[in-house]
Amino acid sequence: MTAVEEPGPPDVPDLPGRIVLLTASHRVAPGLLSWPAWETLRAADLVLCPDPGHPQLPYLREAGVPVEISAPDAQELVEVCAGGRTVVVLPSGEGDSRLTDGLARLAGSGRVRMPDLELLPGSYDLPGARLLDLVQVMDRIRRECPWSSQQTHQGLAKYALEEAYELVEAVEEGDRDELREELGDVLLQVVFHARIAEEDGEEPFSIDDVAGGIVEKLIHRHPHVFGSERADTPEEVKEHWLRMKAVEKQRASVTDGVPLGQPALALAAKLASRARTAGLSVPLPSGEGVGYRLLALAVAAEAAGVDPEAALRGAARAYRVAIRAAE
Repeated sequence: MTAVEEPGPPDVPDLPGRIVLLTASHRVAPGLLSWPAWETLRAADLVLCPDPGHPQLPYLREAGVPVEISAPDAQELVEVCAGGRTVVVLPSGEGDSRLTDGLARLAGSGRVRMPDLELLPGSYDLPGARLLDLVQVMDRIRRECPWSSQQTHQGLAKYALEEAYELVEAVEEGDRDELREELGDVLLQVVFHARIAEEDGEEPFSIDDVAGGIVEKLIHRHPHVFGSERADTPEEVKEHWLRMKAVEKQRASVTDGVPLGQPALALAAKLASRARTAGLSVPLPSGEGVGYRLLALAVAAEAAGVDPEAALRGAARAYRVAIRAAE
């Protein structure tokens, strides 16, 4: 004996009904909807979608939720809801301003008894979801922009340096809006280089490989967070980091991996830091000229916990202010 579905309550003409606009993030896999969204879809009298290619449709059909491909205007949708019916609308990815603007006009006119209007998010963006947008935008720019499509790692290298310096300047000036913008410019350099790397014929890699590599590195170098070791002070954290790094790199010298192309004061301080951390007592080279005096100052600053590069830059900024005042 087959079960017979109980008839629903009869329509009541006086009831205005309910319109539910069900939205979903395009950055979340289709079909991954919240439980309230699925409950609403299953209980609805009618589910409408103006886009026959909507990514949710295959999953709704698989779940047994019938969907009518239709794009009613605001007045038609209000009429469909008459009698207390609940109608769910799946807007397209770009939204449906024609429908929402029309509903707003009807509601504001005061001449129409409006159904209950509800915006129901079926899924939300996770933290970092906009990074997916950046990857997609960069991919299209690389394919379609005459300038971007011709760029190489070598040609872009100077921009990475420029953006890094502009980021440091934003940090020093304390401008939050500028800081946010410069962080974006630095991030663009990473994504741009990773997109170019995908095209390498011999050793391609993608932004996922870049992100995966740094995730593995961070986990490995933080055993006090992701493992069983302990670190209660910043000094102990640094000790963990250096120990793990030494195991990974297997370097022959503590100076290996120090980029010689960085600013001279930063280079001197970095070399001094490596020597001090390794417990090496290395006398400073003697010589005539300002270079050796600057080296001694940089080493002394590093030992005192002062970044000589930042200190000199701060003094130079004060000097610039004085120059402008004199002008």
